[in-house]
Amino acid sequence: MKLLIVESPAKAKTISKYLDNKYTVTSSVGHIRDIPKSSKDAIDIEGGFIPHYEVVPGKEKVVQELKKLCKKADEVVLATDPDREGEAIAWHVAQACELDKLKTKSEKLKVKRIVFHEITKPAVQEAMEHPRDIDQNLRKAQEARRVLDRLVGYDLSGLIWKKVRYGLSAGRVQSPALRILMEKEREVRAFKSEDYWVITANTRVDADSTQTNAEELILTCVKEPREKKEVEQILSDGEKGTWTIKEVKETQMKRTSRAPFTTSTLQQAASSQLGFAPSRTMRTAQRLYEAGHITYMRTDSTTISPVAQKQALAVIKEKYGEKYADAHVYKTKSKAAQEAHEAVRPTNASKESAGATDEQERLYGLIWRRFISSQMADAQLLKTKITVEIDNGVIPDFAAHGSQTIFDGWLAADTSARGETVELPSVKEKEQVTLIKIEDEQKQTQPPGRYTEAGLIKELEKRGIGRPSTYASIIKTIIDRGYVTKDGRTLFPTDTGEVVSDFLEENFTKYISDTFTAEMENELDEIADGKREYQKTLSDFYTPFSKDVKSKESIEKITDLGAAPKEFPCPKCGKAMVIKLSKTGKFMSCGNFPDCSGARTIEGKELAGPKETGEACTKCKNGKLIEREGRFGKFIGCNNYPKCKFIKGDPEEEKKNQTDVKCPECGKGFLTARRGRFGEFYSCSEYPTCKFAIKAKPTGKTCPECNSLMMLGTKTIPERCSNKACSNHNPHKLKK
Repeated sequence: MKLLIVESPAKAKTISKYLDNKYTVTSSVGHIRDIPKSSKDAIDIEGGFIPHYEVVPGKEKVVQELKKLCKKADEVVLATDPDREGEAIAWHVAQACELDKLKTKSEKLKVKRIVFHEITKPAVQEAMEHPRDIDQNLRKAQEARRVLDRLVGYDLSGLIWKKVRYGLSAGRVQSPALRILMEKEREVRAFKSEDYWVITANTRVDADSTQTNAEELILTCVKEPREKKEVEQILSDGEKGTWTIKEVKETQMKRTSRAPFTTSTLQQAASSQLGFAPSRTMRTAQRLYEAGHITYMRTDSTTISPVAQKQALAVIKEKYGEKYADAHVYKTKSKAAQEAHEAVRPTNASKESAGATDEQERLYGLIWRRFISSQMADAQLLKTKITVEIDNGVIPDFAAHGSQTIFDGWLAADTSARGETVELPSVKEKEQVTLIKIEDEQKQTQPPGRYTEAGLIKELEKRGIGRPSTYASIIKTIIDRGYVTKDGRTLFPTDTGEVVSDFLEENFTKYISDTFTAEMENELDEIADGKREYQKTLSDFYTPFSKDVKSKESIEKITDLGAAPKEFPCPKCGKAMVIKLSKTGKFMSCGNFPDCSGARTIEGKELAGPKETGEACTKCKNGKLIEREGRFGKFIGCNNYPKCKFIKGDPEEEKKNQTDVKCPECGKGFLTARRGRFGEFYSCSEYPTCKFAIKAKPTGKTCPECNSLMMLGTKTIPERCSNKACSNHNPHKLKK
């Protein structure tokens, strides 16, 4: 049996049609292994930043099935996507299925890696004729990115939990994106609006000194005055003066077609023209690619193949005419362009419509129009400017602007790029026009616009932050984390996002700067090109980074964000309030907390405080038990918190979650399942008197080396020691 493995079931279905039943085609359904999010121990830093991968939860059956098929096969072809992620998936499949150890009856199993940038029969057959080995440089570049992101997440998120608020997090690339949004937000807040006036004059052109064929000419003052006195002067002099054509200027211009889509420009166009979020665009493009309708959608390149260009020119000549066809070659502008991909284009230029759903059809239409128009002739435009002077008084000139299309060229295909046609009447210099009406409109200068998703992607690309495969996930992550909200197409930083960004800008300026982030991306590109070492790159970054994180351990925790406005005293005791951060955003808290629980919304409305239970605290004796809202829901604790940290447990719930393993530290309590910031853990039932805890469920056995409790491990290593210092704690070392 011959086996071909891709990463998508839809892709497998399309490819199987092109292989004449010679191969069994299956898929890994995306990534099958990853670095665990919950534990820094998953990366062996001292050993050279070696990640210890685990099967992605829910993919166990997929891996088992792949292993079975590989054992039966005489040949395995890995045909995952043609980029770093695809190369990594191919490598993980090879590792998980131990392809290097498998043998057929006659010889070692043949393992091939193939790539293609479009799922068409010629492309697949061509790829099958040119197999290669897994590109370890590409795979290492993907691994380096993953390890870096995990390490930054582990260290920065842990520090933010301690110093700002539990549950917050930071990322290597998401944090610079958040900073860019906050920089714009500060510009908007600092902006001071000014009044200005737009003065418009309706005039009449009397071509033959009669009223019958008079044409209207609408003019606008070339100056936008800032003072009402100047406005009144212009209006007065304009009404009294004689209006004469000062200049008529006509300029022929050409508009050259735009390059075919890259990932970035596709996301921007789909956002502005179709209203698609970047994640939706990429999801829809993935479906079109898997169905064989478009080329691979993750690319920095604007180049197209000669074959595709000939197809486009043939379609243009047939649909629009010979004069519309004009071959163009576009140079890729991105310095970071990786892997030799083509632009995003239709695989069949003659197919004007494709897709199984409405959104697929709309996105395909956008791609088709952009591709076809890229090989069309320039549009020819005529720009006209008429300037009129007023001879009574010293006031600014008035002008009118017009635009006409002489030859539409590529605009015939890409109608979304057409500008508005404004035709002006035919006039001559020194000809007089008659004023009908002159009026002013007061306006205000507007602050700079906030970023839309399309605008942020353009800015990230411009600054060299992220890569085609990451733009959509960057934006999705900061929205999912609650750091940014979307109103229409505009992105607004939340209170939480502002606090996190301020903290990082103050304490980790270097690591979230444009320069540092872009340089790191370039280094990852160099790993992919085989010009840079994996271990050295990570060491050069992580050694100073980890020291900087540790140096911030001593900074004080941010308990408040400054004083609240004086007009909002505490509703309970009347004292001054401070601004604090909760899960839902900023609020005002009494400055005398915890002695006073008075609180207001950030707008000043009084908030209801915690409910008293009527019970006394059994730990500090002088406290009262109150019901609070915590990170895991409601709980009952002492009102003297943080001086007294007593928490009343639910006896029934405690009993249900309790194991029969006695606490090795106090010998009184039993280890009980609880929920924490890293998920489930087990601690002593006598908490908070006894604070013993372990990461996983105890097995009841003790370690043969150090006598500590053993706890559940992974599928490959059923149990491990709960003592971090013990060699039996790390299941990977134990395996060795």
